[in-house]
Amino acid sequence: MSVNVVFPEELLVASREDPAGFSRKAMIYVLGHLYEQGKISSGIAAHVLECDRFEFYRLISEHGFAVIHHSPDELDQEARSSRAIASQRDRS
Repeated sequence: MSVNVVFPEELLVASREDPAGFSRKAMIYVLGHLYEQGKISSGIAAHVLECDRFEFYRLISEHGFAVIHHSPDELDQEARSSRAIASQRDRS
């Protein structure tokens, strides 16, 4: 199954994009959004874009999407660990 989305030609003109470039950017934005929401894996996204995961990560980060996601608990643990390391350095 595939889904076709039709964009008005004015978007191509306004964005100064050729159809293939515009289509690829639109796909990157869709995949980046779905990945950020946890709806798809990086492997699926890379497969769709026909690239490896590292290239997918590079592409979405260039377009403003987060590559690494941490839960609030993970962020709290990271902050505690950072404070503990800083405290140990201060004592030295």
